[in-house]
Amino acid sequence: MEGFIFGLIIAAVLFLSAALKIIREYERAVVFRLGRLVGVRGPGLIFLIPILEKMERVDMRVITMDIPVQNVITQDNIPIQIDAVLYFKITDPEKAMVAVENFAYATKQLGQTSLRGVAGEATFDEILAERERINDRLHKVIDVATDPWGIKVSNVEIKHVEIPENMQRAIARQAEAERTRRAKIILAEGEQQAAAKLKEAGEMLNVAPVALRYLETISEASKEKSNTIIFPAQMMEAFQEIAKKTAGGLK
Repeated sequence: MEGFIFGLIIAAVLFLSAALKIIREYERAVVFRLGRLVGVRGPGLIFLIPILEKMERVDMRVITMDIPVQNVITQDNIPIQIDAVLYFKITDPEKAMVAVENFAYATKQLGQTSLRGVAGEATFDEILAERERINDRLHKVIDVATDPWGIKVSNVEIKHVEIPENMQRAIARQAEAERTRRAKIILAEGEQQAAAKLKEAGEMLNVAPVALRYLETISEASKEKSNTIIFPAQMMEAFQEIAKKTAGGLK
């Protein structure tokens, strides 16, 4: 008799352990009865009919997923290596369990193909300078594709963009050439403005601009350590012309 009672106790314990499940606050239980979906339960203590009902736990928290490095050819034919990070969460546990075989694997594969597609449609400069726009584009593409799976993508961020070493050297040379070009343009604009000022001053004194150019040369030469300045005859004539004009203006 005692053995029978002890057996009943053991059977009751086993029954309760199979029937009662504790679901955490961030989890949901997708329940199947004889293979048919019957609903979502939890959080808290839930009851399952032993043998007839089975459940799958689904984590409802935001999941962080690394998208591995992808080899991409940009729109301007520059080979790059690019990776990203994807943040998503399950909003519909039933779809996540029924609509796709493995939602995590499927989302990762979708992230890789979307990253290659979006990066391949952009130029290298756009990927570097307009990363926020590229991230938004990736976000929309992946979010739309995962919506039928009950998954909501909250954010996608590009992490690293790398190019081959020979392309790095070419880009560095291009940047150096651009800086040199800008420096020459600034110098030319300065010379143009200086010439305009000299012309204006010459017109005010009614003398040849070459005389003012000589004065400018003397001013620059006086900054040197040498104390000797040789004046050509043309310069002396120019000075005399300036002196006459100045003296006439003072009378």
